[in-house]
Amino acid sequence: MRVLVIGSGAREHALLLALRRDPEVDALAVAPGNAGTAIIADQYDVDITSGDAVVKLAQRIGSDLVVVGPEVPLVLGVADAVRSAGIACFGPTKDAARIEGSKAFAKDVMAAAGVRTAISEIVDNPANLDAALDRFGPPSGDPSWVVKDDGLAAGKGVVVTADRDTARAHAASLLDSGHPVLLESFLDGPEVSLFCVVDGETVVPLLAAQDFKRVGDGDTGPNTGGMGAYAPLPWLPDDVVASIVDDVVKPVAAELVKRGSAFSGLLYAGLAITSRGPAVVEFNCRFGDPETQAVLALLETPLGQLLHAAATGHLADQPTLVWRDGASVTVVVAAENYPGRPRVGDVITGSEADGVLHAGTSRRDDGAIVSSGGRVLSVVGTGADLNAAREAAYHLIKSIRLPGSHFRSDIGLAAAEGRVSVS
Repeated sequence: MRVLVIGSGAREHALLLALRRDPEVDALAVAPGNAGTAIIADQYDVDITSGDAVVKLAQRIGSDLVVVGPEVPLVLGVADAVRSAGIACFGPTKDAARIEGSKAFAKDVMAAAGVRTAISEIVDNPANLDAALDRFGPPSGDPSWVVKDDGLAAGKGVVVTADRDTARAHAASLLDSGHPVLLESFLDGPEVSLFCVVDGETVVPLLAAQDFKRVGDGDTGPNTGGMGAYAPLPWLPDDVVASIVDDVVKPVAAELVKRGSAFSGLLYAGLAITSRGPAVVEFNCRFGDPETQAVLALLETPLGQLLHAAATGHLADQPTLVWRDGASVTVVVAAENYPGRPRVGDVITGSEADGVLHAGTSRRDDGAIVSSGGRVLSVVGTGADLNAAREAAYHLIKSIRLPGSHFRSDIGLAAAEGRVSVS
């Protein structure tokens, strides 16, 4: 099987490494890729937001399966173009990808499916903003305002704050740029990311993970695209995972089928495990980054065969997934000033070791690997338990040099110390 992966981040690097372990995958390609993916796959520079460009590349290299990693090509309909060309594609249609592309659409689907989520309100007129803010957050009873961009924002369009002026400023800036604003009630409790491979109404869950959005230790500073993750979750009972699948993911998948927008690909449920049970924070239409790096490090089931089965309507025929024992931790190494405008062009050393996945990297003509984005590397450690996986990841980071870089030192720490629990 010849597989083409679309994307350039650490998520795509992790996908390629897992696909390479599948005995039925005999050729790998990636577009556009990065300095790390170039070592393990043929690399092509194409416009991944163009369905026509992706189709032409897939046809030229004889791809049997195209795996679309990022959300933007999916929301723009690249998977539709690939399927229309008769090539198997892992990734939802443009219609189904609205589950991530429009939070208003996702809320409507969840309401129809009877899925618990935060109370919300869309604001698209600045004149209505102050009254809407008064209905959410202090003094309404919630500990914080939750203000979101209604569209795609690369994981950085959310502000959760107890300060009204901060909440208002974020909402006003979104409205000024033409983006509707979603205000939500605050959901208490630890957050969980659950990836599910979906084919219509067939749902196959992967390991639950937890990611860390804030840039600083102790969940301080602004939101980012994700600074680290770990899997599995020792504090999350198996019956809670089962209830998320049965009461959240399956009803949403069924509702999308009912609407004529059947989902085929990776449906990512981000949830808060509140005192009243699981509640959805958001849905994404693709593998999440950095959770993918942690989850796929533990997968023993051949990934290419699993994704191809979902892409061709045979997911229900697949055997039960097999997982490696132990735990996995991913720590993101970010460029100076991230999540602001990152410093780029710095030489990186130590990035070619096993367990180091590339995202914002490129290779210069002289062979040096340099930074080219905000989240530069993901460092993955595995071990018999969460403590051992953390030790492996942070030990590996010590061998990496990138001027001005930063990372969180507490990924998975609270869970390893038994300080995370379900009410």
